[in-house]
Amino acid sequence: MTMDADVEAGQAIYTPATLKAYDWFVLGFSNRLLWRCPTGHLRDLYARNVGARHLDIGVGTGYFLDTAPWPAPRPDITLVDLNAHSLAAAARRIARFSPQTVTANCLEPLPVTGGFSSIALGYLLHCLPGSIAGKAVVFDHAAPLLAPDGVLFGATILQGDAPRSAPARALMKFYNKKGVFSNAADTFQDLVFQLESRFADVMTRRIGAVALFEARRPFCASRRNSD
Repeated sequence: MTMDADVEAGQAIYTPATLKAYDWFVLGFSNRLLWRCPTGHLRDLYARNVGARHLDIGVGTGYFLDTAPWPAPRPDITLVDLNAHSLAAAARRIARFSPQTVTANCLEPLPVTGGFSSIALGYLLHCLPGSIAGKAVVFDHAAPLLAPDGVLFGATILQGDAPRSAPARALMKFYNKKGVFSNAADTFQDLVFQLESRFADVMTRRIGAVALFEARRPFCASRRNSD
């Protein structure tokens, strides 16, 4: 597969039919019983970090946007995804906020205006092709869009050295074979390294096979290149 084909494979599974089952299967069943990270931890991650001007990259069904306790009655929300079905589903779910939708590949510079108080990458990285080092270009594209006091946060499912049961290993192997996941070599240590090389303030935690992260105060590109 080419890189473009790999990117397409990672998001192609999200059809109207699969999105209807996503909350039950992924957020209800898989998170608790397979990845061993109950969805409440992800809700808490959003609750701690969402700001009045928010960018969501890789929007899923919009579940976390719908349930988050927003700090403003009318938050300014921009949704970015390559999958039109996900964008439509999430936008409908939070229609009360009149979100802006943008169809874009997050591995390329994003066509949005910066100044976001929060940027979320929820369950995005494990769907992107390549190594953690290659996927980290998403951080490079997102960091300049943060407001000075903004936060980039998210979660990703690890394979690598992550503890997993036999059923979890089997499903992850199947997902990787089909291109739904691309996380065979993704480790917690690699994720931490990529974040800490780009942000001055990084908090990470692994729960089961899921890494949760919060990052603030990005370094400028010139500083990273000189380190």
